[in-house]
Amino acid sequence: MKKGSSKADELRSEYKRSDFGKLVRGKYYERVKASSNVVVLDADVARIFPNSASVNKALHSLVEVAQKASGLPRRSPGPGQRRRAS
Repeated sequence: MKKGSSKADELRSEYKRSDFGKLVRGKYYERVKASSNVVVLDADVARIFPNSASVNKALHSLVEVAQKASGLPRRSPGPGQRRRAS
């Protein structure tokens, strides 16, 4: 594998800087920010979950438990808490 030349900051002779448009720092920042879904974990949580697969597995399990819990029938009203007929 060849190493780059010491003229790394210079354009090749066939290119001219004027051929390129104005350089804008952070031009695509908002687009990347909107299309990415980066979540930063606290250090103590990151120690428990070594990779994204383990985080996803835990979150899928949590979603499953929450869905099952929300599907449970409600308790019948206790004494003095009758339902009113509409």
